[in-house]
Amino acid sequence: MTRTVRVRDVQIGGGAPVVVQGMTKSDTRDVRTTLDEIARYVDVGCEIVRVAVPDLEAAQAVGPIVKGSPIPVVADIHFDYRLALEVMRQGVDKLRLNPGNIGDKSRVETVVEEARARAIPIRVGVNAGSLEKTLKLDLGRTAEAMVKSALKHVRILEEHDFHDIVISLKASDVPTTLAAYRLMAKTVDYPLHVGVTEAGTQFAGAIKSAVGIGTLLAEGIGDTIRVSLTGPGEEEIRVAWEILKSLKLRERGVDIVACPTCGRIQFDMWPVVEQLERRLATVADPLTVAIMGCAVNGPGEAQDADVGIAGGKNMGLLFRKGERVRRVEQATMVDEVWQEVQDVLEEARQGGPGAEGHHS
Repeated sequence: MTRTVRVRDVQIGGGAPVVVQGMTKSDTRDVRTTLDEIARYVDVGCEIVRVAVPDLEAAQAVGPIVKGSPIPVVADIHFDYRLALEVMRQGVDKLRLNPGNIGDKSRVETVVEEARARAIPIRVGVNAGSLEKTLKLDLGRTAEAMVKSALKHVRILEEHDFHDIVISLKASDVPTTLAAYRLMAKTVDYPLHVGVTEAGTQFAGAIKSAVGIGTLLAEGIGDTIRVSLTGPGEEEIRVAWEILKSLKLRERGVDIVACPTCGRIQFDMWPVVEQLERRLATVADPLTVAIMGCAVNGPGEAQDADVGIAGGKNMGLLFRKGERVRRVEQATMVDEVWQEVQDVLEEARQGGPGAEGHHS
């Protein structure tokens, strides 16, 4: 159990569900493009979004971005305390700021007083790749060094009686990330923002993130998460939700159950699953869809799903809420499953038959 930190209308910590965050990849100074990107993130489940603030022009753009964003906005500030003051005047919901990096005590005091007056939380974020030189010389690029660095920044805030704090400790390798968060979780009760930084490409990075973030969440460590991938930000959000769904921590969107296929399969299943995955990505309601290749596990999985296919020769048996509905041919399978999903969702919204679905 960690302390509660509120970011606009979103609660982090204090027993709240794990919150999914993202970071925009567009130029923050381009307000329209940034808001369009945020809208795409929201469509796939982003709940808090961070924007880079490298200069004053970007800081001044934060105001219209906050006004146009349906979710809380975090400003990513490094080194220049004036940027922190400007984004707070612009109405930002949270700061990502290390107080030890913004100058002397008077500057820190100015920022902290403004944050307190406006009830703006601060995330102290330490990355293994940017540790202070003295710590790297003494301890190396280790979990202990990361925790020591983060605590140094946290103590500065605490000395100013500021406790509205979230902490992150990210490394690009999973073992260091795990060790750092485990150590910090034993040390403080501030909420922890969990991620594996610079995880890499969509394929490799998703795996590293799932192992790192998923392991910590399974141990009860982590109040909010951000997946970092080299690619579209929407993919980061989707991976984050899949991690949460796999651990049964939260539900959103369609859970696709699909067999790996083997020599028993008698229809071309791969393109069916791929096409359905793309279409079903637009569905936010919790739902289970099973696409199974043969009669061994197929009927059981299909019956357990909200909508399911048990494969046969160039066809499949369509199930809905445990009941066999009809036979569907390979050529129309994607469209018929999609339509069945729409019917189930509409019934649920209307409170009709099948409204109490397996994951509704």
